[in-house]
Amino acid sequence: MSEGGLAALQARLHYNFADARLLQLALTHRSFSSDHNERLEFLGDSVLNLAVAHLLYRRLSELPEGDLSRVRANLVKQDTLHQIAVRLALSPLLRLGEGEAKSGGPNRPSILADALEALIGAVYLDAGYGAAETLVHRLYESVEINARMDAAAKDPKTELQEWLQGHKMKLPLYRVVGTLGAAHKQTFDVECEVAELALTERGIGGSRRAGEQAAAAAMLIRLKAHRA
Repeated sequence: MSEGGLAALQARLHYNFADARLLQLALTHRSFSSDHNERLEFLGDSVLNLAVAHLLYRRLSELPEGDLSRVRANLVKQDTLHQIAVRLALSPLLRLGEGEAKSGGPNRPSILADALEALIGAVYLDAGYGAAETLVHRLYESVEINARMDAAAKDPKTELQEWLQGHKMKLPLYRVVGTLGAAHKQTFDVECEVAELALTERGIGGSRRAGEQAAAAAMLIRLKAHRA
């Protein structure tokens, strides 16, 4: 990873890191090192959701809660994050293990989306929430945002969130309970919990996101069967 490449990325972000180690860590996949970006990704995911929620609260002021949740889900899904990461040209800057690099890792949507979230988490640690929110809002300047974003494109996580909100329940909790396989071919075992109903379901996927989607799908099946 060249210093010039990192400098160019910071110019594209319109943000310069005080701690350059955070930037490097954000671009480090678990296949490259035991010191990788997954904790930053976890942090960035929460920052991203709050920053996008604030953006929508201001921009779509007449939209009710359920519709705001639907629009936000479209904006923070993997496909949207992948498109932003491509525009930032993150691919050649990623630090990947040899196996992952040779198997298409630099262009894998899940890896690029996760790295973008890790970057947001890194900015949060480097300079606080205000700087991270400013970055998120800047990144979404080129993303179309409207109240009619396709509800038919709902993924299981979005559908579960809306189902729970429609029944006046809190959002589900997701946690990785295990990983299997070599670093470049890992699968994630994820648990989805609906605390108010004391229910948990598990899902397996080739990324944390895919595992969460699988767990959410399993939870939806259980909830709908229970309510039928």
